[in-house]
Amino acid sequence: MLPAKRRILCVDDDEDTCFMLTHLLQQEDYVVETVTTINEALDLARNKSFNLYILDKWFLKGAGVALCRKVREFDPHTPIIFYSGAAFDSDREEALYAGAQAFVAKPYIDELLLTVHRLLNDRQEA
Repeated sequence: MLPAKRRILCVDDDEDTCFMLTHLLQQEDYVVETVTTINEALDLARNKSFNLYILDKWFLKGAGVALCRKVREFDPHTPIIFYSGAAFDSDREEALYAGAQAFVAKPYIDELLLTVHRLLNDRQEA
């Protein structure tokens, strides 16, 4: 029996970024769901199982760091990567302090893919 494909939830308020991430990650053989709001993300994260979350730092209505903290309240173990244009050291530190495992600055998509592979390959499937 083949192992289940890894599931990734991408949360970014830019639809072009969601489209790009979906197609790139599907080419890497991941199942990808994307949403553009924090509320949609929380709903999916609470009701479905994911192996990884990719979050933007800023949203029209809210902040990715607050989303990260809320996810950590009910899911303390699933890896979280921030993929954001907000790439100052303080942005990175804030994201990691909120519970993320990694922070990749946009537009470094190759670094994002390497980080996704690293975090998912280090984890055992349940």
